[in-house]
Amino acid sequence: MTSPRPPVSDADWPSELADLKDGFAGQLNVYRTMAHHPALVRAWAPLRQHIVKDSALGPERSEIVILRAAYRIGSSYEWVHHVHRSRLIGISDERIEAMRGAAEGEDGLIARAVDALFDDHRLSAELERELSAALGHQAVFDLIATVGFYSVLGYLLQTYETPIDADVLT
Repeated sequence: MTSPRPPVSDADWPSELADLKDGFAGQLNVYRTMAHHPALVRAWAPLRQHIVKDSALGPERSEIVILRAAYRIGSSYEWVHHVHRSRLIGISDERIEAMRGAAEGEDGLIARAVDALFDDHRLSAELERELSAALGHQAVFDLIATVGFYSVLGYLLQTYETPIDADVLT
């Protein structure tokens, strides 16, 4: 079956997003798929900057959160992309693979938090306290926001059967 909304090509790039084409929005199929709705991409950009670049979680913890969220939502696109990104920042294959099962230590705590958000749609007071003590209070907010952010991306990716970017597969 062919996706009803394949990633937007360079030739069909929306003029409203011309300034974003050479940046994040034009680099990945997920954002090229979102480009079918230029106002959404425009509104998405500042939150993306915070979640992807400026999160209080830091790069490694962010990747651990995203890997668990990708696994839980069943997004092969996000899983493959973030396995690639995790390796680039030095996260081991064993640690990556643990996000599909029962991780230990801080990664296990993060996995429990992601699972609670998917299963219970909230963090219990006890889990929030444990996370705050381990990661910091602002990082807990960013963990919750990251799970929400990547859930929305997962819904879009799966609905429109967005193909994994070729450079990630090499």
